[in-house]
Order: sequence, then C-alpha cells, then structure tokens
Amino acid sequence: MFRYCKKLSLFALTQWLIVLLLFSGSLVSCSIKNYPANKPFVFENKITIRGSIKSSERKRLSEELSNYWDDSLKANRLQQFGFLYQLRNPPVFEAGNLQRTKNFMNAYLNSQGYYYAQLTPSHKIKKYKNQQRVTVSMDIVLGKSIRIDSVGYNMFDTTVLPLDSTLQKLTLQQSAASLVKKGSPYTKQNINSELERLLSWYHQNGYYRFTKEDMYVLVDTLDARLLTLTLDPFKQAELIAEADKRRKENPAWNITFMRKMGKNPFALQQYYTGHIYYFPDIKNPFYTPDSIINQIGYLKKASRPGMTMYYSGVKFRFRPLREHTYLTNGTLYNEDGYYKTINRLTQMGTWKQVDIKPVIRGKDSIDLYVFMVQEKKQGFTIDQEFSRNTGDIGSGNLLGLATNFSYKNRNIWRQAIQSLTTLRFGVELNIDKQAANSLNQSLLQTTQVSLSHTYIFPRLIQPFKNWKAFNELENKRTLFTLAGGYTDRKNLYRLRSLVTNWGYEFSKGENNWLFKPINVELYKVDSLQGLDTLFKTNPFLRNSFRDGKVAGVSVSYSRTFNSKHHPNKSHYIRLGYEESGLLINQILGGIDNVFEYNKIEAEYRFIRKYAKDEFASRFFTGIGFHNSSTLPVFKQYFMGGPNSMRAWTLRQIGLGSSLSSDTTKSGYTDRFGDFTIETNFEYRFPIGSIAGVKIGSALFSDIGNVWNLKNNQDDPDASFQLKRIIKDLAIGVGTGVRVDFSYFLIRIDVAYKMKDPARLAYNGWVSPSDFEWTSTRSNGVKIRNYAIQLGIGLPF
Repeated sequence: MFRYCKKLSLFALTQWLIVLLLFSGSLVSCSIKNYPANKPFVFENKITIRGSIKSSERKRLSEELSNYWDDSLKANRLQQFGFLYQLRNPPVFEAGNLQRTKNFMNAYLNSQGYYYAQLTPSHKIKKYKNQQRVTVSMDIVLGKSIRIDSVGYNMFDTTVLPLDSTLQKLTLQQSAASLVKKGSPYTKQNINSELERLLSWYHQNGYYRFTKEDMYVLVDTLDARLLTLTLDPFKQAELIAEADKRRKENPAWNITFMRKMGKNPFALQQYYTGHIYYFPDIKNPFYTPDSIINQIGYLKKASRPGMTMYYSGVKFRFRPLREHTYLTNGTLYNEDGYYKTINRLTQMGTWKQVDIKPVIRGKDSIDLYVFMVQEKKQGFTIDQEFSRNTGDIGSGNLLGLATNFSYKNRNIWRQAIQSLTTLRFGVELNIDKQAANSLNQSLLQTTQVSLSHTYIFPRLIQPFKNWKAFNELENKRTLFTLAGGYTDRKNLYRLRSLVTNWGYEFSKGENNWLFKPINVELYKVDSLQGLDTLFKTNPFLRNSFRDGKVAGVSVSYSRTFNSKHHPNKSHYIRLGYEESGLLINQILGGIDNVFEYNKIEAEYRFIRKYAKDEFASRFFTGIGFHNSSTLPVFKQYFMGGPNSMRAWTLRQIGLGSSLSSDTTKSGYTDRFGDFTIETNFEYRFPIGSIAGVKIGSALFSDIGNVWNLKNNQDDPDASFQLKRIIKDLAIGVGTGVRVDFSYFLIRIDVAYKMKDPARLAYNGWVSPSDFEWTSTRSNGVKIRNYAIQLGIGLPF
C-alpha cells in the first residue's frame, strides 16, 4: 500500500509540475504580434497596493485599477486556450504618459474614499533579441480611507411658512434603509446609490416629477473643534495641529442630503393614479402610442370602474388585466407598480410586448395607457433531442433519440390562461455490436412514449381570499397537469404511469417557490424474463420494481443571485421536499399500495466569470427515507451520462463499490439508489470562432456516487456507510469541445475514470504505472475506463 501511495504521489506531482511548467512557460514565451522592433514597447502592467486593508479589498482595487491604464501604456493581452496569452499591437512606450495614468487612478481612488493615496509610477526595460520589453508599474500607498462621521437629511420646503415637512417625514420613514451609515467608507458610488434610493422612494409615493437634480449632497470636512473661540494664537495653532493629526489618522466627514430650492416647481406635487386604458389586442409590434390613441373612436369598448378596454377583435376579460395591474385608480402613483405591471403582463406569455404611457391630467392625476402586443394565440413546435454515451458494460454505446410535439394555446377562455399539450416519443439504441452480442442484447434498448397536458392560470386559485400575504407575492400562477407515460426496457420491464397534480408557482424578490398540495401518481410495472432472472439472484431488487401509488405533497425553493460586491460571481440555490403516503394515511387511514417516503434534495451552483473564461462548480445531494427496502425505481436517483459523472454512461455508476451489476448475466445493469452525492468543477475557456460560431473548451472533474440506504445482506457494498465514503466516491476527469450557435450549444465531452469504486486494484485509483483504457471484470466482460458524451447545452 505504501509503495502504491508513493507511486501515486509521484504521478500526481508529475502532473502538477507539467501544469506549472506550462503555465510559467506561457508567461515567459507569451507570443507577441506586431511589436515595434528595436523600440521600447509596453509588455506588462503591474499594480502594487500597500496599506492595511483586507485581501478581498486589495484584490478588488487591483482589478478595478487595471482598467485605468492610459491606452498608450496598456498591455493588451488576450487569453487563448485557457492558459496561453498573446500580446497584440503593443504600443510604443512613452514615459510622458505616466502622469496621465496616475491622474486616472488617483481620481478612481478618490471616488472610493482614498483621498490620501500616494501613487508612484515606474518602468523597467528588458531586452530580448530585437525586443525592448517594458514593464510599467504603479506603486500605491493607500493611506487612510475617508469615513462618514454623521448622516443627515434636510428635505424641508422652505419656500412656504410654516415649513412643509411632508417630504422630510417621508424621508425619515426609510432612514433605517440608508445605504450611507455612520462609520462606513465614503465613496461616490455609495453616495450616488443613496440618492437613487431616495429618488425611488419618492417615486413610490406619488412624487412623479421629482428628479435626481432636485437633490444635492452637502459634505462637511471641517473639524467642529476648530470653531472653539480663543484669543490665544498658540492655543489656536495647537487646535489646528491636533485637527490635522486627527484628519490623517482617522479622517471623517459629515454628510447631509439636501433638496434644491426653486429649481423644479412640480417637485413636491404628489400625483394619484387616474383612469387606466387597456389596448390588449395590438397586432403590429411597430405601433406608435399616438396612432393607437387616435383610433379610439373606431374600436370596441368595455368599461369597469376606473378602467376601460379598447379592442378590435376578441374581447379579453377584465380579470387577468385587473389582477396583474399593480396601480389602482385613486391611489398614490407608484413607479414600482408601473414597472411591476409591465413585467408581470409580459411574463404571462399572452403578450410579447407591453408598454405603458403615463399622461398627466389636471393638477394631480396620471392616466395610464397600456399598450399590449399579442403573441400568436396558437403555436405548434417540434423539438428533437440527441445524446450519445460511450463507455460501460451492458449499455455499450447508447444513442438516445427523442422527438417532442408541442401545441400551445396562449388565451383559453379569453382570460390569458395557457394550455400546453406535449407528445414525446424516444428510443435508446445500443450501437456497440460487441457489447450487445456479449449480453444477447438487441439494437433497440428502450422505448418511451408520453402525453401530457397542462393548464397555466395567471393567478392563485385558492379559498383564502382575504389573506393579505398573497397580495405581496409576484409571478403568481396555478398549474394543473395530467400526464401518462409508457416505458419498455427490452426484455426487462414495462412501466405504465398516470400522473396528475395541482400546484402553485410564485416568487418574492429573488426567491421562487413551487408548491404542489395535490400530487397523485399511479404506476404499473410488468417484469419480463431478464428482470425475473435477476430477482432470483438479487431479491432485494424486487422492492424497487413494484406496482403502487404516490399520493402526497411536494415543495421546492430556488434562488438565483449575484454577489453584492462581486457581480461577476453568480449563485444558484435549490431546495426540494416531497412526501407520499404520510399525510393521506393520517387523514384517510391506510390505503392499499401507497408508497410511503420522504425525499429531500439540495443543490448549489456557483459561476465566477472572468474577462473571457469562467469557473463553474455544482453540488447536489438527494436522499429518500422510506419504510420498505428501497424507494420505487421511478423515484430513485441515478448518475452518469452527458450531465452527471461524465466518465460513466447513463445509469452505469454505483451502487457504492458494489460489483453485482458488473458481474450479472441478465443484461440488466442499470443502477438506481436512495441516496446520492455529486460535486462538479469545470473551467470553461474560449478557443476561437469559425464563421461566427464560437468554439470553446473546458477542463472538468466530477465526484460522486449513488447508494441504497438500507443494508442488503446479499450486496453489503451497495449501502451507504460513512466510514466507507472515501472508498465509494468515484472521480472522473476530462475535457471537451463546445460549439455555440448562440441559440443552442452542442457539447462533446471525453472523460476518464480516475477513481472507479468497482476497480479492485489500487483502491479504485487508476494505476500510474499500468495505465489502461479498458478493464476486464470478473465475468470476463471488458469495459472502457473512459466515456464520450454528446449533449445539448452546458451540463450545469
């Protein structure tokens, strides 16, 4: 074991050395195009920041300051193939331009609150053949950043007596939400953000004509202790010296947000929502608002209190319009409601374009003209899916083909209700003759047919009409689905299913929810000869293939957001819960053949974007608790394929470190489990483009496996045990090519099994001294240690 670990360590060390040599070599031998021969040219830029700041702040400043090099001093390095760089058209070095760059950087640092920074530019020339490479450096000593000593607001109207404090009171209501607080750094960005927040708050409360130009910021840099009266000149000099010392050690300013007087006579006028006019059946997307308004006399008309609908063709009901308009006649005009109405009506899918024109009427009313360009009411689409898995025992080379026929109606019953009908037909073909012949398998491995119909209601249909909490929700929809499916796994089993559910979809801010209080699924499984043979040697498997019903509740939560201080970092979180049998059996008593289980899932994705490349990672785990030996097969987890554990083909990894699927003679090698863990890392980078089509690549690693929760005495290695998790985890590494046509992406990935729990030698690790592309299992069947995956879109 020690000898193997030593070999493995040397193998890993050699790999890292090769990577480091490639990386360091790419810097030294960075290719240069069109450089001025025998003249000094800008080869590299360096920024050194000194000062007592956090490493994250130092990194942020360095990245931002790199954008402030003068064009005549900037080394334009373009990344190629992920780690190589090319320097194109480097400018001739001019020392006189250093001062301009210094001014640019100093101005940026001032905007970030660093008013006492000291910048020292320098350059160094290194000769190489006929090249005179110049490294231009900027050494920055930051000094102390300005802090905010106090924050105040003065929005009184001093043009009338007594003073009008309406706007001042409104401002103080939201003072706790201020983006500028005592002790926080003074930056122009924070000041500007606070002005934007105040403006948004005023526009939410009827101040429609209040603008950013109606405010200004008073910055007081004077130390109040200098105002102390004294006739002693020595005492005065001492006060000045102390103030200067305090300014250098802990500089702090007083900030007051003020209103400009007399500039805008309408700034303090509060406006109310007037009449709302809808035009829901506009056909021409290039319309002009005035042309539509001028046709009012020729259009049909329907009215309700506070709103009127003009139409030429099919009349819409008022309900979907009213429920998704967040401005009400007679209430204060709210700009958030204005944008929310546009977004929500557009998201409904019935209209492809929605615009609202506010028109001031009288002294304090704003009428709204809502122009809505219709989507085509009915549509029919055909989608084709294609995937290929090359790799493992039993499945061989799997070619997956599927066609989806979809029909969509965007306006059922004139209420903007949508219906979607989808017919899907798919097959899985085994195009590896050798693997097929060894296990007596035919070309056609799997046939799937399914039909589903869904109604999407643009509101929450529920009995609790007076719950105010529902009014705060956004993107509210009710979903009703009925679906049937048929799957035929050649010589193994036939699965018939009928599924219906009723659910609610809604969001609040960045948080999205899907709640299904009613979910009923019926399953009928017919085992065929191949599976019956396997049941005799593995009775534990029979529990996965049984008839039954699912009756329960499910809920899922998801959120996508960017880091507050790093917008190039995006995050995705998803949590899910599903239960069956537990609630319904408590309410109605025992019902025959109802599966009882709880399923919990969690997923996290992270993407860090750079100038042209990006790093992506993903973590997923799912677990199903149940009363029987295993979950039913249609609720279990599996791995492998184009989007998961890419070194293995679909459903061909696991369970744990069990070898039972590899040594079976039945031809059934699919692996399903109750518990799964997977994490993925991927570095994506561009290669180039051909005829406008972007070509990219990636280096990736997948880590994970699937297990059963309950122990099977006939196959103990298939169950999850924490002490064995390191041994059971599989690791695949690989690379691939991505062809991006903008509207879709084709991906070809090649992955190798660095660690296969089913590999008996070296605890599953690949042998550093005896590398091989194929392995032979104990039953004599050869399997590939690699897989070629073809997929559509990114894996995560």
